[in-house]
Formats: sequence, C-alpha cells, structure tokens
Amino acid sequence: MARIAILPIAALIALAASPALAKDTPSGEQQLARLLAGRVAGKPMDCIPLLTADENVQVIDKTAIVYGGGDVIYVNRPSEADQLSSDDMLIDEPTNDEVCSIDTITLRDRYTNVYDGFVGLGQFVPYTRVPKKS
Repeated sequence: MARIAILPIAALIALAASPALAKDTPSGEQQLARLLAGRVAGKPMDCIPLLTADENVQVIDKTAIVYGGGDVIYVNRPSEADQLSSDDMLIDEPTNDEVCSIDTITLRDRYTNVYDGFVGLGQFVPYTRVPKKS
C-alpha cells in the first residue's frame, strides 16, 4: 500500500521540477545571441559557396541555421524556422556550387530518418569576429 502512495507523490515532484528545468534551457534567440557575441553583421547575401555551407552547420532550434566557422559565420533565418530542431538532419539538393536563398531544405529526424518538414532559406548574413584590442 505504501508503494501506491509514493508513485503519485513522485509524479507530482517530477511535474513541479519540469518548469524549473525549462527555465534553464536558453531559447533559440538566446543561443544565437551567445554565438554572435563579439561579431559584427555584414551585408546580407543571396548565396554562399557550397564548401562553406558544408564546413560546419549548426541548427539553432526554432530560430536559424548557422553555416561556417572561424572568423566568419553565416546566419540564415529560413521561412518556417519554427520547424527547425537540432535533432533534424538538413537535406539540401543544390543545383550548383552554392547554397542560395531560393533553396529549400528538407528536414529529417536524425534518429528515425523520417521526414520532418522543410524550410525555405532566406538571405545569409555574414558575422565577422571583431579582433580583440591589445
């Protein structure tokens, strides 16, 4: 009988802890702001080289796709960005050696390979790291 009483109490404790855990997880905008700290935005571009796009890709949940690494990264805020999940694989079928704002990206679940939607790319905004003053 004591076991039966413990289960509902444990469930209530778990439910009460869930909102506290959710507050600790930064939003997509907060994650992107951290990533862009110390960088300056450049002029938006319609296309970036495919090699840059394949170099390093990071999905910011429900916010953006970040391409590249090092001193310059490119941020793309696609249409339907609320579908973006870091658990998705991005499937792009470029028609040439660039990834462009007219391209669409198919989303597939990383673990099941099941279709999870698509997003249409927007312009790519380059963000350059600001050199530290000595």
